[in-house]
Amino acid sequence: MLAKLSRRPALRRCGGAGAVTLALLGAGLPAAAADTPPQPDLTRFYTQKITWSSCERQGMPKDMECGKVTVPIDYARPRAGTLDLGLARYRATGKSRGSVLLDFGGPGAAGVSELGSGGKEFMDLTNGYDVVSFDPRGVGRSSPVSCGVGIGKAPALSETETEVNLDNPKSALTLLRRTAAECARHSGPVMPHMGTINVSRDMDVIRQALGDDRLNYLGFSYGSRLGAVYAAQFPDKVGRMVLDGVDTLTESLADQGVVGAAGQQTALDDFLDWCATDIACPFGQDRRQAGDQVVRLIHSLDEDPVATGLGTGFSGQDLVGAIAQGLYSKEMWPSLERAIASLVDDGDTTAIQNFSSGGIALPGLGTRVRANGGGLVDEGDVPSDNLSAALIAVTCADDPDRPTERQIAKDLKRLKAEYEQASPVFGQYRLTEVLMCYGRPKGTDYVRDHVKNLDTPKILLVGTRGDPATPYRWTVETAERLGPSAVVLDNKGEGHTGYSSSKCVHGKVDDFLLYGSLPPSGSSCGPDTPNTMG
Repeated sequence: MLAKLSRRPALRRCGGAGAVTLALLGAGLPAAAADTPPQPDLTRFYTQKITWSSCERQGMPKDMECGKVTVPIDYARPRAGTLDLGLARYRATGKSRGSVLLDFGGPGAAGVSELGSGGKEFMDLTNGYDVVSFDPRGVGRSSPVSCGVGIGKAPALSETETEVNLDNPKSALTLLRRTAAECARHSGPVMPHMGTINVSRDMDVIRQALGDDRLNYLGFSYGSRLGAVYAAQFPDKVGRMVLDGVDTLTESLADQGVVGAAGQQTALDDFLDWCATDIACPFGQDRRQAGDQVVRLIHSLDEDPVATGLGTGFSGQDLVGAIAQGLYSKEMWPSLERAIASLVDDGDTTAIQNFSSGGIALPGLGTRVRANGGGLVDEGDVPSDNLSAALIAVTCADDPDRPTERQIAKDLKRLKAEYEQASPVFGQYRLTEVLMCYGRPKGTDYVRDHVKNLDTPKILLVGTRGDPATPYRWTVETAERLGPSAVVLDNKGEGHTGYSSSKCVHGKVDDFLLYGSLPPSGSSCGPDTPNTMG
């Protein structure tokens, strides 16, 4: 899935060929067999210690500390250059058994700011752990990638959908090829070394620098893919690991988009079931008609966008993006309902525009980002397109498929029909995601072909039935792929991931991380009632 965000609705997911990637994976692993070729020396990275101090950034909690670790840009050539990764932690309140590392998804979510804004949700874990997060390579203050956008909103791929000629998409592909070149030019030396494999290796350096023999880990959404890759690369270093909002490990971008659109449609249907019981529902109380009214509203806005206070038009595809974000949490449903009602009744786009776009941003072209030489950049120097640029860079680094222009032209009409069948609302919006890696180097096949049949301690996988971003079927499929190590917790609630929305899930995850108490595989948590939503 491409639009995988962190569990927090305010946020929104270059490798070489397979043989080369496997060779690079061997380089720098802590223990190498005597008959293997000499590996690059990573001693300097695995012997560093973190210096913690108060976070100097404005608005950060006073009890949160910040630090950094240094990692090689290229693990195959560790002397060729380094970069610093920003870290943050809340210290254990009692006796600490080590650290638990959090990743908030994306890819492209900056863990330091996320932990600063939402750290209260994890305070129970400080009963036994230092709670730590980080800005992955290319994200936040850690050598952020960019396509040259300094200030302002980058156009979304979904916004260009109606301009893509399905018979001859050449103009769109030309733009994508040009954009890929600009992204490489503006991002510097880290861009060819983006991707989950290298972030996973960075996490092992972080583990060692934290002083932990094993990695205890809580990963949300795309963070579940990162955790699974780590478990495949470093099976002997896996501690207590939780993957919440489980990502696919095997599906192509085209297949991910179809499944994702269907998942979003399921979440929308659940929202409409709820909305139709409210007299204030902008789609009325006839549930059978509500879905058709959503489609008609989208088409009407595409034909005649509503003027906004910024002097631009708010289109039907803008509305789809806003709805997609509003479905990330059931707690947001009342606000989404009111925002749509304000749009329908008064033509007021203010409230609905507060929901961030759910599309994949196609970074625009603009000013070169200030070089940082591998050190942490200042908060004000993080480019505004960093999230979208990192999301696309990592997604494409993990994807080995690069269809030709002829193949794309051949497949687009068929895919359009499949996407619209999966969802009459989200299908069109997501279709252009299949083009996003065009013009970029071929990604690795490691995730798709080698992350399976793990020999690790038990790993807890949490899947949510009404998840609009990571459909429940991916939890089941990934559990089967990972093998007997995987334990599934079935959250029968709504929204993206379960830890922040379900008290039952929250408790079971904490019990496992703190005490090693695992629920039986296949056990479930019922949906929270409104007065128990946490």
